[in-house]
Amino acid sequence: MSANSNDRGTIAVCFVQEALAGVRARGFDANLLLRESGIPPELLQSSQARVSSSQYGKLWHRIAEVTDDEFFGMDSRRMKAGSFTLLCHAIIHSDTLERALLRALRFLRLVMDDIEGQLVREGSQARIVLIDHAQASQHSSGTAAPPNRAFAYGTYLLMLHGLACWLIGRRIPLTCAHFRSPEPPFSAEWKVLFCSNLNFAQPTSGICFDSEYLDMGNIQNERTMKEFLRGAPTNFLVKYKNSASLTARIRRHLRTTPPADWPDFGTLAEQLHYSTATLRRRLEDEGGTYRAILDDLRRDMAITLLGDSAKSIQAVASELGFADPSAFHRGFKKWTGASPSQYRELHGAARKHA
Repeated sequence: MSANSNDRGTIAVCFVQEALAGVRARGFDANLLLRESGIPPELLQSSQARVSSSQYGKLWHRIAEVTDDEFFGMDSRRMKAGSFTLLCHAIIHSDTLERALLRALRFLRLVMDDIEGQLVREGSQARIVLIDHAQASQHSSGTAAPPNRAFAYGTYLLMLHGLACWLIGRRIPLTCAHFRSPEPPFSAEWKVLFCSNLNFAQPTSGICFDSEYLDMGNIQNERTMKEFLRGAPTNFLVKYKNSASLTARIRRHLRTTPPADWPDFGTLAEQLHYSTATLRRRLEDEGGTYRAILDDLRRDMAITLLGDSAKSIQAVASELGFADPSAFHRGFKKWTGASPSQYRELHGAARKHA
């Protein structure tokens, strides 16, 4: 991978676990689906493991094909395979984002029973608020019901937000995201996909953004829609992630130079025109550190590079800026729970079954 390659990132294995929960509940062979998607089932034993966005996209498609449900079995009614394509056809001729979102929400109400999204516009603020009818029904009947899975709310909102960003050809920055569920172990991942202002155990679930985006025109057409559908859902997870954050900006900055030449913190602050104190404070506000950014970027690059079987592990280590291959081995095992050779071996076996 060259230093200026697209920063595709990786997906935490906890998202794989969440996606498979409904599959396992229905008695399907989760390990077979993993192997068909190029994901070694053994990776799920490590909470630190990561998969590529393309692998997760393949898994998403395989689950939809096998279960005939594009919503992972998280609604009492199946979102049958092909529903998302029909959703795109339903909105493609909308002239503004607001009309497109209203049509999309009406469509989703027809194919789902439990979760209903509503678009609320109040002055300069717009919100998509989710109503969980299953939870409301159990509450009115007097039976105790825990909040629905955070993953269900997040998947619904991620799908809708990605669709909205694509329609106007740019990411819509979110000012907040809130969930009625308790905070899940993967909340840090959502800061990348949604925004840093996440709130849990709230009365409702939803996302907030500037209402000016609702008036923007739809720049897509049926030809571009076909291309968009070929890339879904990977484009939701990668193209429209929180690219406006300082963390994302630093990652893009680092991608312009080889890892061996990455700057120290003081030099980075000068390059970005910050004082070191201001840069440190702003990163802390996003819940991160420069060391974590360096580690995460090296981890994501390593996972991609190790997928090239023609490249030796020593060559990968060198490309990532490790003078000592043993340091790369220690770092990679810390990041993913497996050594580079184990990771490559597991993925090689998975690819044979794919």
